[in-house]
Parts: sequence; C-alpha cells; structure tokens
Amino acid sequence: MGYSIDVSEENFESVVIEQSYKKPVIVDFWAPWCGPCQMLKPILEKLAEEFDLILAKVNTDENVNIANKFNVSGIPDVRIIIEGKEVEKFVGALPENKIREIISKYIKSEIDKLLEEAYMEYMAGNLNEAEEIFKKLLKEYPENRKILLEAGKFFIKEGKEEEAVNLLQKIKEYETDYYPKAKALIELVSFKKWCENLKGETELEKLVKEGACSAVREDYKTALEKFLEVVKKDKKFMDEIGRKSMVAIFNILGESDPLTKEYRKKLAMWLY
Repeated sequence: MGYSIDVSEENFESVVIEQSYKKPVIVDFWAPWCGPCQMLKPILEKLAEEFDLILAKVNTDENVNIANKFNVSGIPDVRIIIEGKEVEKFVGALPENKIREIISKYIKSEIDKLLEEAYMEYMAGNLNEAEEIFKKLLKEYPENRKILLEAGKFFIKEGKEEEAVNLLQKIKEYETDYYPKAKALIELVSFKKWCENLKGETELEKLVKEGACSAVREDYKTALEKFLEVVKKDKKFMDEIGRKSMVAIFNILGESDPLTKEYRKKLAMWLY
C-alpha cells in the first residue's frame, strides 16, 4: 500500500531516489504557513494510498537545499519521480480529478484496474461477475465519485435504473468535476425508456427512438446525429428533446472529447 513520509536532506536519497525504482514517488514541497499546501495534503495522501505510491513531504522552510536543487519558486510544488527521474510536475492546489489524471498517465490505481476488469467481464457477457466487482468497489470506496459514475452507468444498462439513480444522486451540484456526468447519466435513464417505449410512429419520434437506443449502446456519434436531425426539423419537439439530449451526451463525453467539440458547433449553428 502507498504511504506518506516526511523527508529531509538526511533521508531524501534513500526515500525518494532509491525507492522510486520500486514504485513512483510523489514529492510534495510545502510549508506550514502555506494555505493551499494544507488543502492539497489530504488529496495527495488519499491518492498515494489509492495508487500505491510513496508521498514524500518536503518542508521547504526546513530543507532549503532540496528546494533549491529542484528550483522550487512557489508552493505547493509537486513532482513525480520514477526510476530516479522527474517525469512530471505541477504547481498549485489542483483539483483531485486533475491530479488523478496526471498520475494515471504513469500508473493505474487498484480502482482503475478493478473498473477495467468489470468492463471486460461485462463485454464478455459475464454480468454477474461484473456486478460483483462493482459491489465490492462500492463497499470499499463508498465516496469515490468515479466508481459511483461507472457503477451508475452499469446498472442503467442492466435495467436497474432505481439503483443507478440512487448512486448518482449522491453526487451533488457543487461537485463540479462530477455532477454534469452524474446528471447526464440520470438522463440516460430517460434515453433507455424512450428506446424501449417510443413507438416511432412519426419521423421525429423515430429519430428520437433511434438516437436514444444509440446512446444506450454508447454509440454516441449516431445518437448525436439523430438528435441533431430532430433539432434541424423541429427545435421545440417534445420540449426541445433534441437539444437537451445532445447536451446530456456532451456531459457524458466531457468537453475535451472530439465528438463534443464537433457536435456542439453543429448544434450552435442550427440554434442561432
């Protein structure tokens, strides 16, 4: 398991450099008077345990030489050391999900490994095995937002919408890194209902049904294309279902996804 340790000039070489050949080391340059450092500390400790890393904490007031060696000019300053070499750094108290994203470039957490295993079981049709993995994760990490999102998505696919919504509703609006996706997944429950229940008697209703079924299958490009057709033909159809469905998919994909960028422009073209 990962752990945290205070580092000084006496043990820096043995803790940071030598140990980095066994597992990645996060070096946290901080000081007692630094407010953002105090905010960052519990996040780094949590992630060190989650990713099985060593968190080496360097008090810059007491270890000026180490700070100078690493050209630390502002704190908190965080470095990732692997096999004796610095591979990444950032300055400032970044949000937890951004730091997790940085660390994930170099190592998978146990949570990520288990989520990947659950996905593989699902793709192989072993639904009971996949569900057991999600239940284990939810029991061990009940507050982990990534697990809540992935488990919610799984339960929606399995027709356990109430269970999914109960999980996703634990993510609150102020949790801006996770709430849009949770809200979008709750809307995915509506997609599933439209896919199963809409008769598709009119052209627009057929497009909505096809778009909803595509979204449930995670064929988001087709879904966006179908909902965009709805917007083109009648923006106000079913209380602006075309626009709202596209926005929900954007939230599921995230702003950086190429499909989001492409279809947000297309949507704007037809709305304004």
